[in-house]
Parts: sequence; C-alpha cells; structure tokens
Amino acid sequence: MKVIALNGSPHGDRGTGLGINLMKNVLEKEGVSVEVVHVGDQLIRGCVDCRKCRELKRCAIDGDILNETRDKIDEADGIILGSPVYYSGIAGTFKSFLDRLFFTGVNLRYKAAATVVSVRRSGGLPAFHQLNNYLNLAGAIITPGVYWNVIHGRSADEISKDEEGIHIMETQARNMAWLIKVLAAGKKEIPLPEHPKRAFTNFIR
Repeated sequence: MKVIALNGSPHGDRGTGLGINLMKNVLEKEGVSVEVVHVGDQLIRGCVDCRKCRELKRCAIDGDILNETRDKIDEADGIILGSPVYYSGIAGTFKSFLDRLFFTGVNLRYKAAATVVSVRRSGGLPAFHQLNNYLNLAGAIITPGVYWNVIHGRSADEISKDEEGIHIMETQARNMAWLIKVLAAGKKEIPLPEHPKRAFTNFIR
C-alpha cells in the first residue's frame, strides 16, 4: 500500500512539508508507505487547454515532473495534496500543476485522498475547499477527519504549538490508513460500480 503526497509549497521544510510529515509518520506506522513529491519548487507551466491529453493519456507539455508524477499516482493507493495559503487560495505553481494533472484524467477513482493546508493566520478554508474540488471531480474518496485539515505555523516551533492542528493531521492519517485497507479488502469482494460516459450540457442556447 502506497500514498503519493504532493507538496505544493516552494519550501520543503516549512508548514506544508511539516504537516505532510505528520501524516507520513503515522501512515508509515500503519504499514502504508509514503513518497513525497516536491512540486512547489519546480517551474511548472499552466494548462493551455490543447486537449492533446485526451489522445495521449498524459500531458503533452514536456520538460517537467508532471507525467512522471502522474504515473506514480496511477499506481498508488492514495494521494495527499498539500499547499500553503497564498491570498486565501493555493500556491500558484501548485495550481498550474494540479490543473494539468487532473485534466489528463489521472487515476484516482475510488482511491483514498486527503489534504494538508498550512497557513499563518487565515485563508485556510478557501484553500482547503479548492484542493478538495480536484479530488471530488476525480472521483476520489476523501478521508473523513475531525475538523478542517488546516495547520497553523510557518516553522516547526510554531506548528508544535498548534496542538489541535497536529491532532487533526495525525487523526486524518490514521483514518486514511484505515480507509486504504478497507478499500483494498472491499475491492476483492465487490466490483467497482460502472462508470458510464459522462453527459456534458452547455447552458448557452
């Protein structure tokens, strides 16, 4: 069992990375391996809506880590999306990455998913909902938690004082490990539901 965690922060060792590591430590104790892919420090071009991914089954834009990461996610049992808050939303580089990743039809249907949002003070909930929008549309099963998955602080010292935030991240990780195991067991006994072709309706008349 394996989870791919995407760190959308430009900094690997600050709030977002520390929040992901809180989850990683718990998941690994539960027998789930975690690979962290640092996205936020990369040069990532945004989606240009060329729709070539519909033919290629991968993004047509080369030269970055997107397709390599997509292959890892396709084979994984779950995903964690982690981002700092920029102007009450997710970091710009990470949004460019996620737009392209999810537009390619990355394989997340009926897989476990979770989010990590780090913030100094406010704006955590809009970023949290923004990340979950990607997961919902991809058909992922969002891990139940005990509160919104936001942790406060920019450094290890600051985060260590957010006792509730630490509890939220560690609880989410335990729940995610449970969900991955339940899904693995269930898929052996019960086939996945049919996935009929989606209907698209244009509201311009």
